[in-house]
Amino acid sequence: MNAAATHTYPALHNAMWPGLVGKGPDSEPPIDLDTMLDLTACASVGGVRFDGVDLFLFDPHVSIDATDDELQRLADRVRSRNLVIGSLVAPVWPPTGGGSAMGDAAERKQFVTQVRKACAIGRKLRDLGVRRYGVVRIDSASSPGEWAKDPEGNTRKIADTFREACEVAEGFGERLAAEGEICWGGMHSWKRNLQLLEMVDRPKTLGFQADMAHTLLFTLGYNAPEDRLLPADFNWSSPGTLDTALKTMTRALRPWTIDFHVAQNDATVKGSGSHDKTGRHCLPDDPNGKLNVAHHAGFWMRDDSGKPTRAFQHICWDGCMFPNATMMQPRTWEKVLGTMIAVRNEHGWE
Repeated sequence: MNAAATHTYPALHNAMWPGLVGKGPDSEPPIDLDTMLDLTACASVGGVRFDGVDLFLFDPHVSIDATDDELQRLADRVRSRNLVIGSLVAPVWPPTGGGSAMGDAAERKQFVTQVRKACAIGRKLRDLGVRRYGVVRIDSASSPGEWAKDPEGNTRKIADTFREACEVAEGFGERLAAEGEICWGGMHSWKRNLQLLEMVDRPKTLGFQADMAHTLLFTLGYNAPEDRLLPADFNWSSPGTLDTALKTMTRALRPWTIDFHVAQNDATVKGSGSHDKTGRHCLPDDPNGKLNVAHHAGFWMRDDSGKPTRAFQHICWDGCMFPNATMMQPRTWEKVLGTMIAVRNEHGWE
């Protein structure tokens, strides 16, 4: 082990979807998967490198309808860079071939179909030996505005769809992680996420994906002021108040958390391209960032007694909607990797 790294686990991953999410005709062009893989593989801090990547199963990176030959080539491309694959994002949204989890029967069927395809890809990548851990990520594929027309009824529909998705996932030996964000109906606050997870009641198959940037906004009550944990006039001058709010939220959601995104946020929202406004991801050293990333990651990675939960075998950096110019700079990924190493040094294990 290099002096820069004091623990072996969890593995350190980089998300590939920042090359796609928020990109397109009305924004910047996508960054191709090989470029994202190269940027990840080339980053090094004190001799430590990224261990792997998490993928969005959508063109032009990885087609949800990829053939076995195409998946073999994907595995070869990843392995050739000394990386592995972890979690997979299922394209469950209507614009990507899915459907609302609280929609009509046809929409919900399409949602489950995309989950089935993603789980099949996950199993194939395991069979190819390039994916030893990770989950399939989902959300409600619905807006808070549509959800609010019938909150309890729509939450029940989402729960029913998620249960059906769990049946599918179990058939492939996969687990699902529902990522809470302020832009997803029924998953737009910490309390609503907890309600949904408990209603589905499949803890061995469905868990929570915590992203530090998105969940920070839960404490501020964006799209759910009734569930805010920080005072309405909070001015970020009291670290203890922030810690108390984050501890309340993580104590509720941490037992469900099976996938974790390290991220920074400046307490604002951002949307780009076709992506709805959600927690704005910042560079780890952004002067406006509100999180002490290594410190606050521990609220998710350690239990109330201070012991690492070991609930996930890898952690992933998520830097959605960064400008292409930022993502094409090698220094960006050195900063990110350095932050990931700091998180693992503080909260990891052997």
